[in-house]
Amino acid sequence: MRLDIVSLFPDICRGALAESIIGRAQRAGLIKIRHIDLRDYANDRHRTVDDSPFGGGAGMVLRPEPLFACIESLLQDDSHVILMTPQGSVFNQGKARELAQKTHLIIVCGHYEGIDERVRQTLIDEEISLGDFVLTNGAIAATVVADAVLRLLPGVLGKDESSQDESFGADGLLEYPQYTRPAVFREMAVPEVLLNGNHAEIARWRQQQRLLRTARRRPELLEGEWTVDNGR
Repeated sequence: MRLDIVSLFPDICRGALAESIIGRAQRAGLIKIRHIDLRDYANDRHRTVDDSPFGGGAGMVLRPEPLFACIESLLQDDSHVILMTPQGSVFNQGKARELAQKTHLIIVCGHYEGIDERVRQTLIDEEISLGDFVLTNGAIAATVVADAVLRLLPGVLGKDESSQDESFGADGLLEYPQYTRPAVFREMAVPEVLLNGNHAEIARWRQQQRLLRTARRRPELLEGEWTVDNGR
């Protein structure tokens, strides 16, 4: 996948995405990320990209000229352009899986009071929000979306099944409890079923735990046919 992130603060995204799993995937050539500074597309010596809103009001609005110039220079036949904005659809794992099927994503980071509406009407394919709250700039939100999408690409996690067994995996349930050594810590013991080597029993226990945890913490994720006894 190719990912272009357009923002006023490219170092925010660059730093976070250069580390850990996503950083290794870039170095291995599995993904290609470009961090685009919108100010490079300004048409004056002051590199101006914003202006006050028509009709008055607080804050500044990103101007259409640099945004059109930047996005149009990046567009290809397979491009999908996303705007990070509190007004967008709330991001979730299903959307991450959908975007992971794309071959070229362009994420435009909103800032200030937002972007000129003509950019939204003409160049944006989809608007995404992280939730009902506001951040200081869209680069933070873009980093979250990029990480959630890129980790789903083949080879990025090392074992593709890693993304299937975790929370919001293939069946949409929360992940089961995890334990590691020692088997007993401060008189708290690991469940015996995880120590007996019976993989069928372990799988059954994990599925039951996923259902119980989802029912207690996120009951809205459960569909009517799920039961703790049979897993469906």
